[in-house]
Amino acid sequence: MWDFINPVSLIRYLIVWQVNSSLVQLPRYLPTELSQTLGLLIANRLPTQQARDWRKAVAAWEQSAVAAAADDRRRPPTASRPIPDVTWPLESVLFVYPGKRAYGLGETILWELKLLGDSADHGLFLEFILPAMEEAATTTDPRWQRPYSLWGHFDTRAIYAARGARWEPVVSDGRLNLDYRAVATQWAEGLTLGSDLTRRLQRLTWITPFDLTQPRVSDSPQRSHKSSILHNILDALMERMTLFLPGKRRVAADAWALLNSDEQTALWLALEQTLPQRSLLDPAPRDWPGRWMGAQMFKTIPPRLLPYLELASILHIGRQTHLGCGTFRLD
Repeated sequence: MWDFINPVSLIRYLIVWQVNSSLVQLPRYLPTELSQTLGLLIANRLPTQQARDWRKAVAAWEQSAVAAAADDRRRPPTASRPIPDVTWPLESVLFVYPGKRAYGLGETILWELKLLGDSADHGLFLEFILPAMEEAATTTDPRWQRPYSLWGHFDTRAIYAARGARWEPVVSDGRLNLDYRAVATQWAEGLTLGSDLTRRLQRLTWITPFDLTQPRVSDSPQRSHKSSILHNILDALMERMTLFLPGKRRVAADAWALLNSDEQTALWLALEQTLPQRSLLDPAPRDWPGRWMGAQMFKTIPPRLLPYLELASILHIGRQTHLGCGTFRLD
């Protein structure tokens, strides 16, 4: 398993924003506004050439909003608007911890920024993302001054970087530690990735919506005619792992090749023995990305699968991972 993890370059930042006004009202799904607002602020700070890809991402959001407004005349009031499959030029995940929508003075909003692959660079965070956060915290731009807007009404109280299961301070009490340097391998230090669990796990609950339609079944070397959500998650993990492999035309089969034949066989035997007992899935909420939310119940989840499932939950899998989709917990 650890040979499989070695290629993974990842920096995880835990962001703590503290509300400094009497009330802010978050959008229905905060990562969509994080992507748009921070993306635009980053683009505005860059020279024209460097800003081009950032402005393309922002423009995709704007074009989607125009198209949605035109469709609203024909769309039923309860129908959801499609969320564009937009990403930043940096390989990133914006994952907001589950919480409420209304926050009062002094309350905190927690979210994670994950930088992956070639984008797992602390310098990029300091140069591009942190200044955009600081501007978002104090902006008076009328574009974001709707009633109870988050933008311009919070302080960045703390930022932490993951070292295994611990969080190390990057910003404390609003002050940046200029000597701290997060590296792309520290996320895995000391993690057991579920290999030391002794209790039986039976439930997989999606924390964010998921859409696993993209992974290609043909890339799985030992795929049988049977299928379950765990099959799909493992397929999607292998697709996600291609991000960390060398070369330009990487496919899921290249990720499978990181595992020896005995490990591949053991994984697929475990999967063949694990079919869902009960599915508790519903369509994702209106105006959220992804397709499904909910949980799946199993008689038991084989221990052999746990390290791979935990890795999948950390990396996020499927479509729209930039917006936080595709992560879950096991109980």
